[in-house]
Amino acid sequence: MKQLINITTIPIQYELRVQNARLEYKASTAEVEISRDKGGMTIKSRPVKLNIDSSAARNSVVPTTARSVAQTAQKGEQAAYEATAQLAQEGQLMVRAKIGEDVLGQILANRNQQPTGQVTMGFTPSAPVDINYEAGDLIINYEMDKLNFDLKVANGDFEFIPGDIELSITQHPEVRIEYVGGPIYVPPSADPNFEPLDVRA
Repeated sequence: MKQLINITTIPIQYELRVQNARLEYKASTAEVEISRDKGGMTIKSRPVKLNIDSSAARNSVVPTTARSVAQTAQKGEQAAYEATAQLAQEGQLMVRAKIGEDVLGQILANRNQQPTGQVTMGFTPSAPVDINYEAGDLIINYEMDKLNFDLKVANGDFEFIPGDIELSITQHPEVRIEYVGGPIYVPPSADPNFEPLDVRA
């Protein structure tokens, strides 16, 4: 007899994914801050200085008011001393005078006599000019630029990641029943290939 039913069994299919446990290290980023201190160059110069003091020379030619008053007072004092000495000398001549002696003539002769002595020559101005010299000075100061580095590094972190098992079913179990025979006619005589049964035996 011909087989009419075909039975097929499809087993289950699954996929197993296993992820092992691991320890991960996360490194932090480093930061560097750079700052700059600007340098520079400075130059300080002092020129040559020439000090000329001509006050003494000018006073010797044209005295100032104060110096002129002082010189006049000194000359007046000297003249008073000389006049006092001359009067004292003439008074002594008159006290010692003898009868018939021409004392007044002698006094007049002494007053009108020609000056004697040494003659001194001088130059104008009589005082020198005071000259003072100060040399110049040059100071150069150079400072280079400065770079400042500030490094900031944070500590890294360790992270533990546990293992994982993932089960995925890709095919469910199944039983397939398939009819492989021909069509069934009701009544059987409707089948074009119907052959009646021989019941005479």
